[in-house]
Amino acid sequence: MIDNHIIATIIVHLFIAIVQLMLWRKSTAQRFLSVGGSLLALILAFKLFFKVYDGGILTMNAANWKAPFGIVFVADLFSSTLVLLTSIAGLAVSIFSCVGVGRQRILYGYFPIFHFLMMGLNGAFLTGDIFNLYVWFEVIIISSFVLMTLGGRKSQLEGAVKYMAMNILASTFFLTGIGILYGISGSLNMADLALRIPKIQNQALVEITATFFLIGFGIKSAVFPLYFWLPSSYHTPPSAVAATFGGLLTKVGIYALFRVFSLLFIPNHFTKELLIVLAILTILTGAFGALIKTNIRRLFSYLIVCHIGFMIGGLGLYSKWALLGAVFYLIHDIMVKTNLFLIAGVIRQLRGTMDMNKLGGLYAQYPKISLLFAIVLFSLVGIPPLSGFWPKIYLFKDAFHLEKYAFAGALIIGSFITLFVIAKMWAQVFWKDAPDPEIIEDKFAGMIGYKRTMLILPVVILASASLYIGLNAESIIHVADEIATQLLDTSPYINAVLGGQK
Repeated sequence: MIDNHIIATIIVHLFIAIVQLMLWRKSTAQRFLSVGGSLLALILAFKLFFKVYDGGILTMNAANWKAPFGIVFVADLFSSTLVLLTSIAGLAVSIFSCVGVGRQRILYGYFPIFHFLMMGLNGAFLTGDIFNLYVWFEVIIISSFVLMTLGGRKSQLEGAVKYMAMNILASTFFLTGIGILYGISGSLNMADLALRIPKIQNQALVEITATFFLIGFGIKSAVFPLYFWLPSSYHTPPSAVAATFGGLLTKVGIYALFRVFSLLFIPNHFTKELLIVLAILTILTGAFGALIKTNIRRLFSYLIVCHIGFMIGGLGLYSKWALLGAVFYLIHDIMVKTNLFLIAGVIRQLRGTMDMNKLGGLYAQYPKISLLFAIVLFSLVGIPPLSGFWPKIYLFKDAFHLEKYAFAGALIIGSFITLFVIAKMWAQVFWKDAPDPEIIEDKFAGMIGYKRTMLILPVVILASASLYIGLNAESIIHVADEIATQLLDTSPYINAVLGGQK
């Protein structure tokens, strides 16, 4: 069904960014506009999600050029769910940024760039054109690079160089793959490509093209062995920026992998085995990297890498239950990882550092805040019945059913190491005695009430979302099951875009 409201969230973020550019020197107005615009985008994202959930796949042809000749936007259950999750995370980060980002960075254009980034994320999820996906990826890369360098500290610039270099490499592979794909198929519309690719005689060239996409999206997703840029860069920007990156940027790469390798390049036996091997190595390298980290944000960065492997493994198994588990884990991971970096920012306000060796005594001084943080940390670990527990059941189930015991073993190792490092962090940051009062820089205690609320409220919002996902798992499983069904049977997507054209 055609519906022009598909791009409403994109338009909102674009409009907010433009207005904020006009109010370049008015930091207070930018803060209000950011929160108001993010709230409006969330309302529109909810509306889009329920439209798709109740009525099926929606499409919109840009400039009324019918597919496959024009750019088409498509909202299926997978893309609309991710737009909704992005909007929830975006609202939380927007509120946190009002206090967590300094006025100087705001005057350098933090809020307009943030909304351009959100626009790019929504565009990437909703596009039905493979080249248009590349364009949205470039919007994301440019915006994120600017956000990462705002402030100009040496560590930020070093991290930004690594981040930009690897993303340029990823974009090169992605664009090369698009060029070859257009050369052998004559189309860029993903639904049309799904019909044309099986008819191409030179399937070896198709497999080479699929490899280009795997490498390009693998870099963006931080899959082994191309993950090292992530822990080297995500600890450098402000916590609000790191939260956006940690929760959303790698997930758009995961989305692209799931979309392309379910719609365009159906995984054969070799591709499945390769994805499972990459998943195992990604889980293990991320987990063992987290073991030796004492900086909270570096530790969280390696856990991002570790848990990316859970989702890649679900794609590698490529069965309904495995895809259900991977999609459920993706939903859980966006909420939790965004929240973890916000928590790291709050801890920095409470103690002036994120070095666990210099932290301690937070539970004794701030018991209510500590218990709030515990909900998020327990969700990350997967303590029943919280959100991280349920998707693992489906991943374990299919790993054993399909006799992929190495992947099941990696899941167990990754889960136990996550439990160990989070328990260690809890002991060092919250339970052990507080450090010498003379070295504590508690900025939080001296803040006026509304600023303290603006720092804690985003954590409450995302923690509530995580609790909802865990305690209302039946509804999330139903949504993930529908998404997995649509990934395996792409005919409704193709028919919605092409209108029955063959």
